[in-house]
Amino acid sequence: MTAPLSPHVRLDVDGPVARLLLDRPDKRNALDQAMWETIPRLVQQAVATPGVRLLRLGSAHPGLFCAGADIAEFAACSADPRWRARNQAAIRATQLALSRAPIPVIALVDGDCVGGGCGLALAADIRIASPRARFGITPSKLGLVYPLHDTRLLVELVGPGHARRLLYTGRLIPAAEAHRIGLAEELADDVELAGDALAAEMLAVSAFTQRSTRATVRRILEGQADDDEASTTLFDEAFTGPDFAEGVSAFLAKRKPRFPA
Repeated sequence: MTAPLSPHVRLDVDGPVARLLLDRPDKRNALDQAMWETIPRLVQQAVATPGVRLLRLGSAHPGLFCAGADIAEFAACSADPRWRARNQAAIRATQLALSRAPIPVIALVDGDCVGGGCGLALAADIRIASPRARFGITPSKLGLVYPLHDTRLLVELVGPGHARRLLYTGRLIPAAEAHRIGLAEELADDVELAGDALAAEMLAVSAFTQRSTRATVRRILEGQADDDEASTTLFDEAFTGPDFAEGVSAFLAKRKPRFPA
């Protein structure tokens, strides 16, 4: 039997943009088990919605992102091995849903982005942070271990040295430092406006190219070092696709392209 969706996570769809919003302001959007189990289902719903090209991940309330896992729930439930297994499975499903979605994912970080919350941001393609954002991965303060998948995402972004520094100390770093080390790609006073601008740029180009590039980058990060039959076929067949035809036509006519969704 499928568990009900958490009221603290919701999906809003506006044309080609889906917004996955954390909505638990009294707990600084701390993630409980129900929220972990809801997120993958909402990501799948966004991906399956016709016309959706982009997923934005953020908070329903300004000044917040995610304070991490619900530590009170951890304290109450973590002695039960069945709960731990269910929790681990839900966290992994969330990270895989975000990091392997076929559409781009943008995280808008407007507050503390800690622990499991930082894991959400790590699974996105691009992170936009406001000056009030703080990033930290704090299992060392609780005697816990960060998941391997999330740790790999961190190492991919900032390199092993900065990853070790963050994980060994559990310190919180400001947005400017996160940007400097590669944990945030963009700084903006208003992350929503910056997200709108980035979304507009991304929606103006080929969805086919974006989906193909996202899959290619993921294959590289997972260890593929050279072209294979699948990648060369994708490269070759793009020349016969409708996006290439429209792109060339628009270029020659000196107009903006109108790519299919």
